[in-house]
Amino acid sequence: MSIFKHLSRLATIGALFAVVAGCGTPPPKPPLTDQRPLSSLLRAAAYPNSDSLLVLVTMQQLMALHREWEGYRYFGRLAAEQPARRAFFRALEGTMQARVAGDIPIWRRVAWVQDAIAKLDEGAAADPSLGRFARGLVLAELPARFHKTEQAIRDLEACLEHPLALPLGLERGLYRGLAAAYRTAGDDIRSKAMLARAGLESLDDPTAPRVLGDLSVDGTRGFRFGQKRLVREAENVYVAEGFDFANIGFVIAPSFVVAIDAGTTEETAREAVLALRQVTRAPIKYVILTHGHWDHVGGLAAVREPGSTVIASSGFEAELARARSYHPPFRYFFGTGTTKLDVKPDRIVTAPESLAEDGLDLVISPAPSGETSDALFVEDRKHGLLFVGDAFMPYVGAPFVAEGSPEGYLAAISRVLELHPRRLLHGHIPLTAIFTLAAMPGLRDAMGALYERSVAAARAARPLAELLHDDFLPDTLRDAPTAVQPYLVARDTFIQRVYAEHAGYWASNGDGIEHFTRAEWASALELMGGGGDGGFAQSAEELERRGDAALALEMAELGLSRYPASPRLERSRARALKTLRETYAQTNPFRFIVYSEWAGKALNPVAPHAIEGKP
Repeated sequence: MSIFKHLSRLATIGALFAVVAGCGTPPPKPPLTDQRPLSSLLRAAAYPNSDSLLVLVTMQQLMALHREWEGYRYFGRLAAEQPARRAFFRALEGTMQARVAGDIPIWRRVAWVQDAIAKLDEGAAADPSLGRFARGLVLAELPARFHKTEQAIRDLEACLEHPLALPLGLERGLYRGLAAAYRTAGDDIRSKAMLARAGLESLDDPTAPRVLGDLSVDGTRGFRFGQKRLVREAENVYVAEGFDFANIGFVIAPSFVVAIDAGTTEETAREAVLALRQVTRAPIKYVILTHGHWDHVGGLAAVREPGSTVIASSGFEAELARARSYHPPFRYFFGTGTTKLDVKPDRIVTAPESLAEDGLDLVISPAPSGETSDALFVEDRKHGLLFVGDAFMPYVGAPFVAEGSPEGYLAAISRVLELHPRRLLHGHIPLTAIFTLAAMPGLRDAMGALYERSVAAARAARPLAELLHDDFLPDTLRDAPTAVQPYLVARDTFIQRVYAEHAGYWASNGDGIEHFTRAEWASALELMGGGGDGGFAQSAEELERRGDAALALEMAELGLSRYPASPRLERSRARALKTLRETYAQTNPFRFIVYSEWAGKALNPVAPHAIEGKP
């Protein structure tokens, strides 16, 4: 594939996010906050060798934070500065151009949109699969007077005929686009059918975030990164994805199966085992638990079979006891299924052990980890695969638990580089996608620099917020494009864990000496402005328009602590939560889950597909 075609293909992925509906007026004033990680993304995406998928994440963040005009100018500038990637950046410029069409004077608007479409037509010509999907999404949102609805339907229906050609789990966006196009065409029956397949209830709900990916969340089923699939990673090696919050691996020998982890609940783990039974009827002889977290052991009763041997590390029982002592405060993480944390391993691993029965060549090893102290790595030497569990979970432990180790995180990177497998398989779908072997050398250098900087700041009692707002981006990342995204995903929580280990409870500027409740802060703020609930609501609404959604949510919450029955403040809160869900849907699932639960808004699963493999 030529460089131009490769870039054009990636450009069309970026165009998947281009939707004309809902384009808003650019914020009248700049945001008040630094809006990490967008500020770092804007710098890193401009590197001449930046990873194109990172550029697309930057574009998504710009749109979620109402900064489309900034994105339009930004990508136009990069197109001029980097001639080798001109087609790529021009396509992203066209994406933003479509988004701001509502801000263009009416007498110029048609020409403006047509120019944006022409840029997307180039992408469709270069890549008939993703390009047509991208163009279809844009055309589906255009008013009927543009006469593009039939083309949108043709593009998106063509994509439906070849779903495996669409990467990244974007079926929700495809079905939603068809629902919009059919509605414009006057076919309400088909529009409603496509909307149902997208897992949506309305095209017009102002509190519903625009999410193209297949993630889903609610209080009963919990969070899932994608659709249920049994993914073939190598001959006789499968990973069950999307059945619940975590993955389950299966390595199949002629006479038995080795399961790696056991899922979150008995109900979801049972579904994953049923999917396995479409491939093999061999019994599950071994269940290897990579660590003692809820989402990796809770479904063991459905994975363990008569005669199964459960294998864990020597630190497993202590880690599981910690898990039992904490109760996750958010139901939307795991749902209400049956999760049991009374596991008794049959075999404890204290040093590397081989499992070479019936043609297998596995090595089970205690390993360092950024999340827990009981990690096991499972190396499939025959296929060059390394199952690493959650050693690289970017939140360095669950956010609501006193655990995690920055030092363990760095040591885990070193261990992986020593083993140097062909491919890393993590405990969650997006970790496998971005925390790749290719990213590890650059991630080692960048996280090492971040660690030294953070420890020094913590020991000097520098306020945590100041260090976070430094927005530190090591120069070494310029030569390690695949490491930029995993670094940015992990950076802030890594810093916070370093502070939990090395900082005191007072900072040099006095932070921590006194603590005030929200109600107390609200009372103090009201002395400054007065005006009852309207003052809080007006501030929250202005902050959200600027792109400061997190600050807007805090302002709305402060107001509600004083005026809990205020409808306007509830609307302000809902709008801020909608923006935050859009912002973090593709970049931080933990925040997406929490904001979804606070909003009381589920995101239903996309219509299920048949269990399918991946070459």
